[in-house]
Amino acid sequence: MRFTVLTLFPESFRMMEEYSVLGRALRSGLIELETVDIRQFATDRHGTADDYQFGGGPGMVMKPEPVFAAVESALARVPVEERSATPVALTSPQGDNLDQNLVNEFASAPGMIVICGHYAGVDERIRQGLITHEISIGDYVLTGGELAAMVIIDAISRFVPDVIGSAENVEHDSITSGLLQHPLYTRPAAFRGMGVPEVLTSGNHADIERWRRRQSLERTLRLRPDLLDTAPLTNSDRVFLASLGWSGDGD
Repeated sequence: MRFTVLTLFPESFRMMEEYSVLGRALRSGLIELETVDIRQFATDRHGTADDYQFGGGPGMVMKPEPVFAAVESALARVPVEERSATPVALTSPQGDNLDQNLVNEFASAPGMIVICGHYAGVDERIRQGLITHEISIGDYVLTGGELAAMVIIDAISRFVPDVIGSAENVEHDSITSGLLQHPLYTRPAAFRGMGVPEVLTSGNHADIERWRRRQSLERTLRLRPDLLDTAPLTNSDRVFLASLGWSGDGD
């Protein structure tokens, strides 16, 4: 999968390119990341990419000309048959909250173009004439969209085959599975007076899976009961949740 990020600060992505799981995925060609400096598409010799607001007001606004030119240049490099399926996303606190459903949607695309918002915002004509998605990673404001773009890329890249060790690792993660993950333990078996549940050392895989599933259900009910509204629950799951006081009506 190919990510093209349009940004005023392309150097921000250097860490992502050099380190971590994504760094290895980039070096091995499992994913591609192109960072494009929006200022290269400015119409003046100073590389001006922002200007004052019409009507007055605090903060500068990203100009439409360089952003349009940068996106059009990026789309021109996408195979014709893939262009209509390539999202053009803007990072913005006004956007749809990034959740697993949206990540799944993007992960099925051949590639993605991400525009990093900055300053007071972008010229409204960028929203009107360019983007297919506006994405927020939470109800707060960052100094720029680069960190949000990295979050988006990281979340999607996990679903590219071989980026994470195995598909099973991804499928059983919190949220991805529809529930929060069960508790995890590793060696040593005893640590500062805290032990490992006996079932995990019993060797009985059926009991282990049952314990993990119930722990996942209990943790989700306690911490994120909203997830249960859409989680893939079995009849056995529902019976167990009911024993914990869950009514199944969103309470």
